[in-house]
Amino acid sequence: AQSVTQLDSQVSVSEGVPVLLRCNYSSSFSPSLFWYVQYPNQGLQLLLKYISGTALVKGINGFEAEFKKSETSFHLTKASAHVSDAAEYFCAVSDTVPETAGELNTNLLRC
Repeated sequence: AQSVTQLDSQVSVSEGVPVLLRCNYSSSFSPSLFWYVQYPNQGLQLLLKYISGTALVKGINGFEAEFKKSETSFHLTKASAHVSDAAEYFCAVSDTVPETAGELNTNLLRC
Protein backbone atom coordinates (compact mmCIF):
# COMPACT_ATOMS: atom_id res chain seq x y z
CA ALA A 1 0.00 0.00 0.00
CA GLN A 2 1.11 3.56 -0.60
CA SER A 3 -0.11 7.09 -0.02
CA VAL A 4 0.99 10.70 -0.43
CA THR A 5 0.19 13.71 1.70
CA GLN A 6 0.69 17.26 0.52
CA LEU A 7 1.00 19.34 3.65
CA ASP A 8 -0.14 22.68 2.22
CA SER A 9 -3.40 22.75 0.30
CA GLN A 10 -2.78 26.30 -0.92
CA VAL A 11 0.50 28.21 -1.09
CA SER A 12 0.81 31.90 -1.92
CA VAL A 13 4.19 33.36 -2.81
CA SER A 14 5.47 36.64 -4.19
CA GLU A 15 7.35 36.94 -7.44
CA GLY A 16 11.05 36.22 -7.06
CA VAL A 17 10.88 34.37 -3.73
CA PRO A 18 11.61 30.66 -3.22
CA VAL A 19 8.80 28.12 -3.56
CA LEU A 20 8.34 25.03 -1.39
CA LEU A 21 5.55 22.51 -1.94
CA ARG A 22 5.78 19.69 0.59
CA CYS A 23 4.97 16.07 -0.14
CA ASN A 24 5.33 13.13 2.24
CA TYR A 25 4.75 9.56 1.16
CA SER A 26 4.38 6.09 2.58
CA SER A 27 5.11 2.94 0.64
CA SER A 28 5.60 -0.73 1.40
CA PHE A 29 8.10 -1.10 -1.44
CA SER A 30 10.68 1.06 -3.18
CA PRO A 31 8.57 3.97 -4.45
CA SER A 32 8.50 5.84 -7.71
CA LEU A 33 7.61 9.48 -7.04
CA PHE A 34 6.22 12.10 -9.39
CA TRP A 35 5.26 15.76 -9.49
CA TYR A 36 2.70 16.89 -12.06
CA VAL A 37 1.51 20.41 -12.84
CA GLN A 38 -1.77 21.61 -14.28
CA TYR A 39 -1.75 25.18 -15.53
CA PRO A 40 -5.11 26.98 -15.86
CA ASN A 41 -7.21 25.60 -18.73
CA GLN A 42 -4.55 23.02 -19.63
CA GLY A 43 -4.05 19.30 -19.14
CA LEU A 44 -1.89 17.55 -16.58
CA GLN A 45 1.85 17.70 -17.38
CA LEU A 46 4.71 15.71 -15.85
CA LEU A 47 7.04 18.09 -14.03
CA LEU A 48 9.62 15.59 -12.75
CA LYS A 49 9.98 12.03 -11.49
CA TYR A 50 12.17 9.94 -9.21
CA ILE A 51 12.50 6.25 -10.04
CA SER A 52 15.94 5.45 -8.60
CA GLY A 53 19.47 6.79 -8.54
CA THR A 54 20.31 10.42 -7.82
CA ALA A 55 18.12 11.78 -5.03
CA LEU A 56 17.99 15.34 -6.40
CA VAL A 57 15.78 15.47 -9.48
CA LYS A 58 15.67 18.47 -11.80
CA GLY A 59 12.48 19.18 -13.71
CA ILE A 60 11.10 21.71 -16.15
CA ASN A 61 10.88 25.48 -15.52
CA GLY A 62 13.54 25.45 -12.78
CA PHE A 63 11.71 23.11 -10.41
CA GLU A 64 13.49 20.35 -8.54
CA ALA A 65 12.65 17.80 -5.87
CA GLU A 66 14.77 15.75 -3.52
CA PHE A 67 13.98 12.19 -2.55
CA LYS A 68 14.68 11.77 1.17
CA LYS A 69 14.03 8.18 2.16
CA SER A 70 14.80 8.79 5.85
CA GLU A 71 12.17 11.56 6.00
CA THR A 72 9.78 9.87 3.51
CA SER A 73 9.60 13.19 1.68
CA PHE A 74 9.74 14.42 -1.90
CA HIS A 75 9.36 18.20 -1.57
CA LEU A 76 9.17 20.37 -4.69
CA THR A 77 11.22 23.56 -4.73
CA LYS A 78 12.07 26.45 -7.03
CA ALA A 79 14.62 29.14 -6.22
CA SER A 80 12.56 32.01 -7.60
CA ALA A 81 8.82 32.03 -8.23
CA HIS A 82 7.34 33.53 -11.36
CA VAL A 83 3.75 34.55 -11.97
CA SER A 84 3.56 31.91 -14.70
CA ASP A 85 4.10 29.21 -12.02
CA ALA A 86 0.59 29.74 -10.64
CA ALA A 87 -1.06 26.33 -11.07
CA GLU A 88 -2.13 23.14 -9.33
CA TYR A 89 0.72 20.79 -8.44
CA PHE A 90 0.16 17.09 -7.85
CA CYS A 91 2.45 14.76 -5.97
CA ALA A 92 2.05 11.08 -6.84
CA VAL A 93 3.55 7.81 -5.64
CA SER A 94 3.57 4.35 -7.14
CA ASP A 95 5.21 1.20 -5.84
CA THR A 96 7.66 -0.40 -8.25
CA VAL A 97 5.66 -3.63 -8.10
CA PRO A 98 3.80 -4.13 -11.42
CA GLU A 99 0.04 -3.57 -11.46
CA THR A 100 -0.01 -1.80 -8.11
CA ALA A 101 -2.13 1.32 -8.05
CA GLY A 102 -0.66 4.68 -7.07
CA GLU A 103 -2.09 7.63 -5.20
CA LEU A 104 -2.26 11.33 -6.15
CA ASN A 105 -2.65 14.46 -4.03
CA THR A 106 -2.67 18.18 -4.84
CA ASN A 107 -1.50 21.71 -3.93
CA LEU A 108 -2.66 25.02 -5.38
CA LEU A 109 0.16 27.54 -5.88
CA ARG A 110 -0.74 31.21 -6.23
CA CYS A 111 1.89 33.72 -7.32
